[in-house]
Amino acid sequence: MSASERPVAIVTGASSGVGLYATKALTDRGWRVIMACRDLDKTRRAVAATGIPDDQIDVLHIDLGSLASVHAFIKTFSALDLPLDALVCNAAVYRPLLKEPARSPEGYELSVATNHFGHFVLMLALLPALKASDHARLITLGTVTANSEEFGGRIPIPAPADLGELQGLEAGFKDPVAMINGGPFKAGKAYKDSKLCNMIISRELHRRYHEATGVVFSTLYPGCVADTELFRATPGVFQTVFPWFQKTITKGYVTQALAGERVAQVVADPEFNVSGVHWSWGNRQKDGREAFHQKLSAQAENQTRAERLWELSLHLCGVAEPEI
Repeated sequence: MSASERPVAIVTGASSGVGLYATKALTDRGWRVIMACRDLDKTRRAVAATGIPDDQIDVLHIDLGSLASVHAFIKTFSALDLPLDALVCNAAVYRPLLKEPARSPEGYELSVATNHFGHFVLMLALLPALKASDHARLITLGTVTANSEEFGGRIPIPAPADLGELQGLEAGFKDPVAMINGGPFKAGKAYKDSKLCNMIISRELHRRYHEATGVVFSTLYPGCVADTELFRATPGVFQTVFPWFQKTITKGYVTQALAGERVAQVVADPEFNVSGVHWSWGNRQKDGREAFHQKLSAQAENQTRAERLWELSLHLCGVAEPEI
């Protein structure tokens, strides 16, 4: 396959973990991948260590917690004058030990700013480019912990995902507000809430734009990748015990390589050409299990809340609906 024939994907958070191995799996399939990352030196070291071909990747800077950085990335990517066949929204921050909220440059709580707002702006800006592709997919990493239809989403540590009536966003989402529902700050819950937003927005993109653009919008949970850098801000004992627990007790553990392969399947393989669904391989891993459509919670399916989340996200991010 010549360089000009390669399909092109952007993968956020591609310097480690699922994003890195999704990049590896996509380049193994012949794709060109734009690795969108905060730490470019770290990304290049990871590329060399993983054996990803240099001639199939571009490493571009993005800090999804900064709206200015997201806009700069969009400008830089546009200057490459490349087609775009897939956008993989994978990057996330998880800082469960925080007692007080960290803030983005715009003043928003950092988990929501990075995991939701940054990706939201990126999605809308790149939607016209995706529309031009014959194989257009916008894939977002979800999580079981934000889906109350599954056991992991009902665990009250520190609390299940709950957006309430979006009171925190309605209030402007700046100091002293740090939670989407306007409640007291809980760092672990802020992460879950942001991932619930990801799954809601994917469904809302499907409702608004699938028919007009042909873009496939879907989310996925590849299994519990319990030893990625997502957990680097957790206590050391957790980083030791959690992978063991997932491997031996829940049987939910998957390797980073397998998770990356599953992301690549949803991006590239024809059987995943279904829009408006959440893909899963189950919470207990079984050899040979095929992916299936996992039901999402009533919160994720609530159309009135989804429309209001969309409107508030446009307002707080200072962006407009894409011209399609």
